[in-house]
Amino acid sequence: MKKTETKSTVKNRNTGLRRRDFFKILGGGIIVFFSPWDALELMEMPAEQARSLPKDFNAFVHIAEDGTVTCYTGKIEMGQGIITSLPVMAADELDVPLEKVKLVLGDTALCPFDQGTYGSLTTRSFGPAMRAALAEAKGVLMELASEKLKVPASQLVAEKGVIYVSGNKAKRVTYGELTRGKRIEKFLEVKPPVKDYTKFIYVGKSYKKVDSVEKVKGEAKFTGDLKLPGMLFARILRPPSHGATLKSADTSAAEKIEGVKVVRDDGLIAVVSENKDKVDEAIVKIKAEYEFNELPVNDRNLFEWILKAQTSSSVSNTAGDIELGRKQSEHVFETEFHDVYLAHAPIETHTALAQFEGEKLTVWASTQQPFPLQDSLANELKMPRDNVRVIVPYVGGAFGAKNAYQQAIEAARLAKLTGKPVMVVWTREEEFFYDTFHSSAVVKVNSGIDREGRITFWDYHVWMAGTRGAETVYDVPNRKTTSYSRARNAPPVHPFATGPWRAPNNNTNTFARECQIDIMAAKAGMDPLEFRLKNLKDQKMIDCLKAVADKFGYTPSKFPSGRGIGIACGIDAGTWQATMAEIKVDRTTGKITVLRLACAQDMGLCVNPQGALLQMEGCLTMGLGYALTEEVLFEGGNIKTLNFDTYEIPRFSWVPKLECVILDRKDQPPQGGGEPAIIAVGAAIANALFDATGARIYRVPLTPTRVLEALKKA
Repeated sequence: MKKTETKSTVKNRNTGLRRRDFFKILGGGIIVFFSPWDALELMEMPAEQARSLPKDFNAFVHIAEDGTVTCYTGKIEMGQGIITSLPVMAADELDVPLEKVKLVLGDTALCPFDQGTYGSLTTRSFGPAMRAALAEAKGVLMELASEKLKVPASQLVAEKGVIYVSGNKAKRVTYGELTRGKRIEKFLEVKPPVKDYTKFIYVGKSYKKVDSVEKVKGEAKFTGDLKLPGMLFARILRPPSHGATLKSADTSAAEKIEGVKVVRDDGLIAVVSENKDKVDEAIVKIKAEYEFNELPVNDRNLFEWILKAQTSSSVSNTAGDIELGRKQSEHVFETEFHDVYLAHAPIETHTALAQFEGEKLTVWASTQQPFPLQDSLANELKMPRDNVRVIVPYVGGAFGAKNAYQQAIEAARLAKLTGKPVMVVWTREEEFFYDTFHSSAVVKVNSGIDREGRITFWDYHVWMAGTRGAETVYDVPNRKTTSYSRARNAPPVHPFATGPWRAPNNNTNTFARECQIDIMAAKAGMDPLEFRLKNLKDQKMIDCLKAVADKFGYTPSKFPSGRGIGIACGIDAGTWQATMAEIKVDRTTGKITVLRLACAQDMGLCVNPQGALLQMEGCLTMGLGYALTEEVLFEGGNIKTLNFDTYEIPRFSWVPKLECVILDRKDQPPQGGGEPAIIAVGAAIANALFDATGARIYRVPLTPTRVLEALKKA
């Protein structure tokens, strides 16, 4: 496989490419177009979101004269591995050697519109769209070969970039020979089907990440590694709280520093210099005064605040009669669960480099959404969108944080004001302060079981976390889910911005649901795995639970058993999964040590098992953080947690034995793999705590202090 060409080097400064300019860059080859409406359907994107797309295509590929296949996607690479998996899919669909496939990612001038990279949608949504384009490309090639070889297309076979007559490989023509010296544009009215999974050569085999070596060696280029002649570094005056409004600022001391310039524009105050150390020195010399309007909420009264908020509600997942189920119950359970604000804490902070060349703007940015950023830049700077180009180099982690792109707007504004390229790199403190945190939430679950241990009703209420992952999963005849969110025109609930955090809020809902299931299993006197299987009809979930139990070597036992084993399961991004955890608890300190985590998932067709395994292991490891330590402390809009000394993410020393199983489902469509394995980690560990000690904690993280408090109550 060829090293990916992202077109994101600083030397390539073409901006706002129009369709005719795009063809000039590509040169000879075959361009295959297909309808944007087909692509929108395949990408699960509502048609009303389409914007300024060419009328005859949305996604495209280019087959060069030397037979090289270049696939273009508005998706970005942030460590999830699509840089490896998408070429694998392309090579199989087009019948070309894997090493002949290149990928161009996240360039608004070259790539088709895409809403963003999130929700584990690349493989399961963009993948089919790309495969459809490649199937058309192959159809065009077969027609051309038929004309050249004077043989009906039905008698031709494509293999490794060569088309030959069936039974006579000597009568052949290469893709390159078909495209050499000419450009062919063709739209196929009858779209050929994509290839059947039984004919795959590459898909389903394991591949190491193609970017691994350059990243390990430090050769990979992230936004902060880019340099331009005359480039200025910038630091921006930041408020001490989200409830603060600037009254005045004395910049005289900063202006005295040689080589530093102070820039002011409509509330934006920044210092710029070609020397990064000098802007760090200058920014702290600005004396600013603020007035404050803080919400009366903090990390101590947070959950009372949420329940008192003005909300609107929506009901879903209804069946049967809740009151009838309550009457049929031998035991009724009413439980309240809490979840806290979480930071994303990516290794790379938000970074952007902006440059104007005449009327055109190029922005290199660490973002998950190059096209929405392009729109925002055009709106912010009152520019034609065609004059704005966004290029996304490698992104050093995101987990939902980089759906926001404030730093890129800042860099562009400063580049316009100074007339020079400007680099904005957020400090770690800025990263925490402006993070779009995982939302805190409250969940109340009312449920019941009969004498045989069957769930009779399930009445689920969730505040501020939405319903992702809130589905009942289990076979319950009487059920209802009610979701509460901020009412229209009501006062704000959160004192700062919130947003998606890996498997957004599924962690919250899975924690509440799976802890409630364990509470009921304990009351029924049943092993927690036995209880789940008894109350399940979903065969995919049953298969996942049995697979993880087999991998774990699980044996049923009296519950709580004292062994410290917990179980949880759930669904995310179209993938079913089940997790088991084994822990030990220090009853003196309250510290939980996770010894083992096992996870089994049904993700449909697994394109690259090695890449999927890495994603699963990454999810399980990241899940340790929200389960055990991660929590944003705050007072109104004042963030108290601003660095890793107060926000503890998982360390290498924490990583337990990890055992992962990917169920063989080659005949099924591919589903998401970047998020599902994280959703059940918190619940599995909390349930393991109960199994080990009989102590139950109803919120994350399970800090030593909370464990000791729970042990006293137990």
